Amino acid sequence: MIEVSFLTKVYPDPNEGECLAVDRVSFAVKPGEIFGLLGANGAGKTTVLRILSTVLSPTSGTATVAGYRVDSQPELVRRNIGFVSNNTAIYDRLTASEMVQHFGQLHGMTKSQVRARCEELFRQLRMEDFKNVLGAKMSTGMQQKVSIARALVHDPPVLIFDEATLGLDVMVARNLLAIIRDLRNRGKCLIFSTHIMSEVERLCDQIAIMHQGRILDTGGLGELRERHQENDFEELFFSLVSQHERGRGSDSTEKSRVVPSELSGGLG
Repeated sequence: MIEVSFLTKVYPDPNEGECLAVDRVSFAVKPGEIFGLLGANGAGKTTVLRILSTVLSPTSGTATVAGYRVDSQPELVRRNIGFVSNNTAIYDRLTASEMVQHFGQLHGMTKSQVRARCEELFRQLRMEDFKNVLGAKMSTGMQQKVSIARALVHDPPVLIFDEATLGLDVMVARNLLAIIRDLRNRGKCLIFSTHIMSEVERLCDQIAIMHQGRILDTGGLGELRERHQENDFEELFFSLVSQHERGRGSDSTEKSRVVPSELSGGLG
């Protein structure tokens, strides 16, 4: 459902000439699977997801989503994905129902199709009690549910969650993770990007550990623990990062560095 091969993204840098944000990344995600991208801020996770959602173009490499290439078939890719982040814009002057219906119509759904789909989604996401609330008066949890409903309204086979729990309180974040599990059980193909290790441990079928634009290792949680002979996932993560740092040296031109504070909230 998602196939990424040697994906690379280079940005121009006025000081250094160029910045390598994503470095030959490869992975695949199947239907009914949650694929976790784990890494500190600046690891390259969001850049990968923006390429998959056709917001950015790759410098080199290939990526297909639902059988369509992100570089040459962007419109078909967008029809087959839903994207949820922690900073999706909410329209202050529209109600929850109006926002979700609007995005359904943008995807080519008829008014009757959109109304029926909204009723189903609002029931599933427990949004019926605030469907007529304006965006300006919504809580953070309400806004996040609207973002999810917008992403799901056209029933896409592929869903991308980019740091979607960031800034949410514990109960709202827990509810979001439950929704993601349900989507997996319904056969959706999901990518879940986060810097919180506990979320990856509880949620993901396959995990890719990213640092400085590269995937350091990938596999199931049990597989990674066995391969690295380390049951503590936090220690496993930092061991991989440390090995990578030693391998590349202490070049000050590297794009990002991992320090423990960058992963606070996900450690322990």
